[in-house]
Amino acid sequence: MNNLERAKALFQSGGYTCVLCKDDDVRVSALTGISPMLEFIDSGADLKGFSAADKIAGKAAAMLFALAGVKEVYACIMSEQAVEVFLKYGVLYSCDTLVPTIVNRAGTGLCPMEQAVKDIEEPSDALDAIKRALEFLRKGNAQPTPAGRA
Repeated sequence: MNNLERAKALFQSGGYTCVLCKDDDVRVSALTGISPMLEFIDSGADLKGFSAADKIAGKAAAMLFALAGVKEVYACIMSEQAVEVFLKYGVLYSCDTLVPTIVNRAGTGLCPMEQAVKDIEEPSDALDAIKRALEFLRKGNAQPTPAGRA
């Protein structure tokens, strides 16, 4: 069983929202949204060459996977923007369902994390924008302002 197959098997066994595997090194999370990758990155974990299985991969998540050096990603749901990021940064990808965009939890518009990285091209810039958007949301605001806009 290769690393991606192991990550998928652990992910599909239930209880996890994100699983990363590289040989004997396995990282798991049950956090929601973009939080698993943010936590892994903020902890300083070296994820270069890891294979990942995730629930949803939009552009924001794809930017974080690319920033972390993850080599391949499987997601149940993946956006077309995520595919563009993966192609640009040489990340192998697969999914069950490809969608045009990732919508917010209420289904009323674009996911706030996707909105935060909408006009961003570099993964390192995406990390900062995602953190700003999360802080904005934590303060009780409905939708963050896209990077570079007033």
